[in-house]
Amino acid sequence: MSRIGKLPIALPKGVDFQRDPKSNVVTVKGPLGELKQFVDGDITIKIEDNHIILERPTEQKRHKAMHGLYRALLANMVKGVSEGFEIKQELVGVAYKAQATGQLLELSLGYSHNLIFELSPEVKVETITEKGKNPIIILKSIDKQLLGQVANKIRSYRKPEPYKGKGIRFVGEIVRKKAGKSADK
Repeated sequence: MSRIGKLPIALPKGVDFQRDPKSNVVTVKGPLGELKQFVDGDITIKIEDNHIILERPTEQKRHKAMHGLYRALLANMVKGVSEGFEIKQELVGVAYKAQATGQLLELSLGYSHNLIFELSPEVKVETITEKGKNPIIILKSIDKQLLGQVANKIRSYRKPEPYKGKGIRFVGEIVRKKAGKSADK
C-alpha cells in the first residue's frame, strides 16, 4: 500500500467536497474559493467520518503511482481552499526593486529596462520594501501548482548566481558560494 496514498485527508469545517461520477472531476469548495481536478476512473474515493479516503483496484505500478499522486493533489486542494498557500521571495542585489500594482509586478533587476510581469487573477501579490533590507515579494493563492509555477517564472528572470549570491531567491534558501579566481593563488 502506498504510504502517501493510504493516508486519509481530513475535511475541515466549511469545505465542501463533490465528485461528478460521469466526468470524474472532483470539486472542492471552501471559504477562500473553489478548485477542480480530474481524477482517474480507476481510483475510488470514499468519504467516511469527515475524511476522504482513496483506494486503488490493483497493485500495478501505474495504480500505485496514481494513488499517491491524486491523494497529494486532493490534500493540496483541501488545504488551499481552507488556508491558502504563500511563497516569499527576496531580491538580493544592489538597486534590485519590486513594486506591485494590482495584478502587475514591476521588477528592476539590473537590466536596461524594468520587467513587468502580469499575474493570473488567482494569484495575489504584495511587496515589502524596508530600508537596509532586501525587497520581498509575497505571492498568495489557493492553487499550489499555479503558485509554484508563477514563483519559478519570477525567479527565472534573475536566478541566484554562485559568486556573489545576487538574484531572486526564496526566503530562507541558502545559496552556496564558489571561490573566485583569487582562490587559486
